[in-house]
Amino acid sequence: LVSDWSSDVCSSDLVQLSLSILINEYWYFILLIVFAATAVGFFAGLFGIGGGLISVPCLFFIFETLNIEKDFLMHLTVGTAFTITIFTSSASVFTHYKNKLVDINVVKTFGLFVVLGVLMGTVFAAYMSTKSLVLFFSVVVYVFGAYLMLANEQVKKANVNRAFYPKAIFGLMSGFISAPMGITGAMMNVPLLRYLGYPISKCIGSAATIGLFISLTGSVGFLISGFYFGANLPFSIGFVNIPAFLLFVPITTFMARFGANTVYKMNKIKAQRLFGVFLYAVGTIFIYRYFNI
Repeated sequence: LVSDWSSDVCSSDLVQLSLSILINEYWYFILLIVFAATAVGFFAGLFGIGGGLISVPCLFFIFETLNIEKDFLMHLTVGTAFTITIFTSSASVFTHYKNKLVDINVVKTFGLFVVLGVLMGTVFAAYMSTKSLVLFFSVVVYVFGAYLMLANEQVKKANVNRAFYPKAIFGLMSGFISAPMGITGAMMNVPLLRYLGYPISKCIGSAATIGLFISLTGSVGFLISGFYFGANLPFSIGFVNIPAFLLFVPITTFMARFGANTVYKMNKIKAQRLFGVFLYAVGTIFIYRYFNI
């Protein structure tokens, strides 16, 4: 009995000692994660996006400070970003669904092809180098930035295009691009659904729901590919970093409310242009990193 008691005490002391060592050695990592998650949550709420376009750059530079193996640096970033957005986007999807702003037919048709595109894009990304993924991210971010700075709110009314091929092509394209980016694709899917003739309210709710499926598919895909390539990264399962995931989810979810409340006090077009400028800055930084990896 005494032996069992002393063994339990030793085990408890060992756990406390391990946690103490972990915190002392990685306190800067924890602080960076908390700071980044706060910013990501706020701006995700402010700009009404899933957060991948903001969390991916933040996570990339945080993981880089930990000297993560460069071959898998961007893969870990994207996989972790996808896993985080599963939870951060769920509340948005539930709200849209409760308010009957999700077109289930859109999710079952267009959304199916998006998911197929994500599967293909995940395989594509798994075999790309970090350097190639950084370049891919930079180019797409520049395109998004240009779209945000040039787009206006004037949208012509159109009849819903129920043809098979436009949905298939646009869906596959959207999913394929979203996978290496670690994003939920709303920035592409909302305009694409508007182009197909769906009302804006249904576009936003349906795109949010499709984004949740993008996150689920991308997360599982990067998790599996991490095991497939034998990635042995600190505190990670496959290409998903567990501490970053655990810290990001509650903080981003909480801060997104503040961002969402702030946007009502801002001019929508100005906020859109501001995000476009932000994306250009991110793209420029990533281009610089591309030439220095």
